[in-house]
Amino acid sequence: MNRLEQLKNSGNKAFVAYVMAGDGGLHRLKEQVQYLQGAGVSAIEIGIPFSDPVADGPTIEAAGNRALKQGVTLQKVLEELQSWTFDIKIPLLVMTYLNPVLKFGIERFTTECRKAGVSGVIIPDLPYEHKQLVQPYMDKENIKLIQLVTLTTTDIRLDEILREAEGFVYAVTIKGITGSRDELSQDVKTFMQKIRKKSPVPVYAGFGISKSSHVDMLRDDVDGFIVGSAIVEAFNAGKIEEIEPLIRAVTTA
Repeated sequence: MNRLEQLKNSGNKAFVAYVMAGDGGLHRLKEQVQYLQGAGVSAIEIGIPFSDPVADGPTIEAAGNRALKQGVTLQKVLEELQSWTFDIKIPLLVMTYLNPVLKFGIERFTTECRKAGVSGVIIPDLPYEHKQLVQPYMDKENIKLIQLVTLTTTDIRLDEILREAEGFVYAVTIKGITGSRDELSQDVKTFMQKIRKKSPVPVYAGFGISKSSHVDMLRDDVDGFIVGSAIVEAFNAGKIEEIEPLIRAVTTA
């Protein structure tokens, strides 16, 4: 995750790309990661399909359902990552819900993540107050537990989360689930400015980021952007090259 800290220190913006592992078959994940790395993204968030994805909008939920029908599991994804022999130059993150981790075994999960070269884990339905359920195991394997903050997070709770934040802060731009949006609320700018002023680690805006106009609106207020639904849609439609202008809008301006 040092790469992301270096980007912040240099004043450059990070682009974190989300992909759903196994959408279209698990064999596609390798080529998707290679493509995104070659396209210049800063890190890749690999989603684990789950039957009750409470934070995901229709695009990512549909991708997860397609992956589940292919028999994709957390174990199979980690085994796939461990089998790769090509040079991965950017951080790999895993986004999973808590249930698959508990079923897999928390200690085993973190050990297998380390073997797979995973730098950070995002568990959106793990409340900050219960992070000790997994934090000690993450610390043991030197894997960052990424925290999410939202527009409805109270100031007291926000301060507590930021005090212990590691890797980066996942700052949610909307009140609701993931998915492409036409416009972002002006309240988001104020929210991002507040977080960034207090955060000891980079702050990345996620949920609903799908257009250059979103990037332009928040560029001065965050350290990077997380793009999910737009990338999942592009891969599914066979039009992933259409996402490249958005990557450039973040990383080269």
